[in-house]
Amino acid sequence: MDYCQSLEYLEELYGMIGYDLSLVRIQALMEDMGNPQDSMNFIHVAGTNGKGSICSMVSSVLMEAGFKVGMYTSPHLEKYNERITIDENQITDLEFAEYISDIKSRCEKIVKKGVGQPTVFEVVTAAAFKYFYDKGVDYVVLEVGMGGRCDATNIIKNPKAAVIASISMDHMDYLGDTIEKIAYEKGGIIKENCPTILLTENKDVYNVIKSICNAKNSKLYFSNKTGAIVKKQDVTGTVFDIDNGVVSYKDVKIGLIGEYQLMNAAEVLMTFKAMGDNGLKIDEETVKNGLEKAKWSGRMEIVEKNPMVVLDGAHNIDGISMLSKSIKKYFSGKNITMLIGILGDKEYEKMLELIMPCVSKAVFTEPHSDRRWHVDELNSLISKYGIEAFVEKDIEKAYNLAKKITDKNDVVVCAGSLYLIGELYKLARKSEGGII
Repeated sequence: MDYCQSLEYLEELYGMIGYDLSLVRIQALMEDMGNPQDSMNFIHVAGTNGKGSICSMVSSVLMEAGFKVGMYTSPHLEKYNERITIDENQITDLEFAEYISDIKSRCEKIVKKGVGQPTVFEVVTAAAFKYFYDKGVDYVVLEVGMGGRCDATNIIKNPKAAVIASISMDHMDYLGDTIEKIAYEKGGIIKENCPTILLTENKDVYNVIKSICNAKNSKLYFSNKTGAIVKKQDVTGTVFDIDNGVVSYKDVKIGLIGEYQLMNAAEVLMTFKAMGDNGLKIDEETVKNGLEKAKWSGRMEIVEKNPMVVLDGAHNIDGISMLSKSIKKYFSGKNITMLIGILGDKEYEKMLELIMPCVSKAVFTEPHSDRRWHVDELNSLISKYGIEAFVEKDIEKAYNLAKKITDKNDVVVCAGSLYLIGELYKLARKSEGGII
């Protein structure tokens, strides 16, 4: 298969299967390859929001310390290659095609054995594991796709740390309809004698994760507060001191913007405390330098100026809530035009209730997904917010409209779906002066 054929194969699989949470098929795939994942060092990251940012920060610190670092994340914004990187370099089109072709032939074998056809996520996960093994990485920073307990990434046996990022209500059809059920699924990545890192104010989440840690003899590094004292915060980044009972640092700087990045950074610092206690010695200056250099596309990312255009991957209630706080923090006194497109299986009415009070104008569009929320259904909702609103199904036209109706000194904020953000990223790249 060439690259285009590998993408066609994945598209066909998605149409056939979609989501099917189970470890049976990925186990069969990895056994067919000799279980290369069993000989690698993993930092496993689960959660509802913040996983990608935490992965990027952890990877950046490890690279700063001189390690060769693989990172596996999902979903992608523009192309599948983004999901599989080594030292921030994406797998090439040729390599991607080669590994997907190899996994395809292995899938055909296990289907004949009656195991079943692996899903798209399982195929790409298996390819990533084999790629990282072949390239001899020192560490793999591994993001859970959905949930944790039955996610394909959870085939790994002995991670160096299990990081539980922010947990909130999302994917309820698959993970459960209460915060306790969702926390239980996320906590499924916790392994015997492996340290677990958790920062949350939610007592129900804490109780679930603590119970799992006790059963697995996993030391829990926990704080119920970020413990950050902000010294400087603007669109260039944040400088802060931190003392939350687990870690204490002075003058930490992160370039990633967004109110929520303070919590993510705190968890990363706690993660290196846990790993340090278990033998990985990285000095404080290296940790701080790595955090400062971390980058993560499509999360409170400024991609254009005049007017400023900000892309944020907020796509559920918790994410939208954090985005609204960031808008108030970073863009006080600015008029905000919101470009938004949401999937129909999200709690879109509650999301709009959270974000609309922060904006003066809104442009509603549709992400490129069969699950999209059709903007034709908006008429009954638009009037209740008392703002100037526009409906444009075509994403490119919607993007240009949002910029056109926004004063050069004001801000366009785009959110609602990672499918939407991926498309907007392409448009910003084509725009004169875009992707700053």
